[in-house]
Amino acid sequence: MTQYGFYFDSTRCTGCRTCEMACKDYKDLPANIAYRRVYDYEGGSWTDAGDGTFTSDTYAYHVSLGCQHCEKPACMAKCPQGAIVKDPENGLVHIDDEKCTGVGACVETCPYNVPIVNKEIGRGVKCDGCADRVAEGKSPICVEACPLRALEFGDIEELRAKHQGTVAGIAPMPSPDTTNPSIAILPCPAAKEPGDKTGAIANEKEVTLA
Repeated sequence: MTQYGFYFDSTRCTGCRTCEMACKDYKDLPANIAYRRVYDYEGGSWTDAGDGTFTSDTYAYHVSLGCQHCEKPACMAKCPQGAIVKDPENGLVHIDDEKCTGVGACVETCPYNVPIVNKEIGRGVKCDGCADRVAEGKSPICVEACPLRALEFGDIEELRAKHQGTVAGIAPMPSPDTTNPSIAILPCPAAKEPGDKTGAIANEKEVTLA
């Protein structure tokens, strides 16, 4: 099986959120739901040298995340209705609308905060990798929209081979060991390891409401 996934270049991303807005527009999503979210991760401090000078180790960078279409999706394993499905041909993970009852087990178990229960329709929703566009030979809308070309989509092993030095996660993402996410990230110089505690999500309210 070919496993599709995303490449994200954090050295290019400026946090403009064009990817997020393009997705919301294409999927016609309400204000409080987003399938792709941009996290602002910041940290560090200033040190007073006592002689009128200061040194700083502050940092800030952005992480654009949709569904990771994991090799071992935690959401799929915990869904009591068996409503989350991994496509046998391309590995994309989607929610079966006919089976989903909106219990929200996927929301509680996904380590990437991806699935959302849309209360208006009474079921879970999430990024499906723009499966309809992929079937037509196109890239997901977020990839095409990025003005800095910080996103790519395709066979995840080919993306990892094409872009040397990639990793499967940077802060504020959790460790990739549990689910094996289908993502290849080129870390910017400021990027921290998954699970880092020296920084914090600066726009937590934004990404939590999404």
